Amino acid sequence: MGKNPFFRVWFYFRTGWSVYFAFIFAAINTLTVTYYLAIENYPSLKVIFPSFEQYILIVVMVGIPLLVFIGYMHYKRTPSYRSEAEITYESNPYGRRIFVNSELNVQLNLELMELILKISKGTKLSEDDLSRINSIKDELKEFTNERTLRNKKDLEFMKKNENM
Repeated sequence: MGKNPFFRVWFYFRTGWSVYFAFIFAAINTLTVTYYLAIENYPSLKVIFPSFEQYILIVVMVGIPLLVFIGYMHYKRTPSYRSEAEITYESNPYGRRIFVNSELNVQLNLELMELILKISKGTKLSEDDLSRINSIKDELKEFTNERTLRNKKDLEFMKKNENM
């Protein structure tokens, strides 16, 4: 279960609370409070929402599509979600490591494909090719030996290569 089961349980508890429990109760609370403290005390609003049930029906019919649209905008049309993803990678060394490793794999695969294509055409690898291979190997070896989950080497790599 990991090194510290308390924090795993704490994480699951917070997720269950914030995503499900608190969300449902916040919705119920908001509907109840707004109807009984606001709408019920104003005759002009009481004409639009004659009963609590009709109020819930109207709010659900208007609110759900509106909130779906707002959620869509958040993920697809505004820079908000991109900023959240950047912050997540900056603060989560495990996610950052996976991202950096996948970028390194892509770069290595491209290099390997170039070499395989040269070899498959019967071309002998030149001294420049061998020098480049050794240089890449040395850079990767140095990078992987220096980086840890606690230092900022992976983050530096991401920032250096953010326009890939």
